[in-house]
Amino acid sequence: MYSINEVATICDVTAHTLRFYDKEGLLPFVGRNGAGNRIFSDGDLVLIKVICCLKNTGMPIKDIKKYIELIMEGDTTKETRRSIMIEHRKEVLRQIDELKKNLNIIDLKVALYDTNNIDLLREI
Repeated sequence: MYSINEVATICDVTAHTLRFYDKEGLLPFVGRNGAGNRIFSDGDLVLIKVICCLKNTGMPIKDIKKYIELIMEGDTTKETRRSIMIEHRKEVLRQIDELKKNLNIIDLKVALYDTNNIDLLREI
């Protein structure tokens, strides 16, 4: 079992973020000890890492909550959860494409600065 601070370190988030996720209903699986402090199992860590991944890739909290609710419902929601992941994957790939396009523009600008061609810098 892990404390909230241990989980925060393991998952590279703050304890405040974990408390926020709990308040938003993303951590219904987390238990509490006799003192009322959150306690986390190894299985909880896996789910928290998934939550962080989804959040880091732009999934809204409300959609993450729905996904977690489906997990809590069990195997009968497996296909729905799979569909959610497939759709989110498409969105992440779209984001990657957009980032690559932006990176190409940045690389072009850097290359132009490296050539010291002021006229070209103004055009692009």
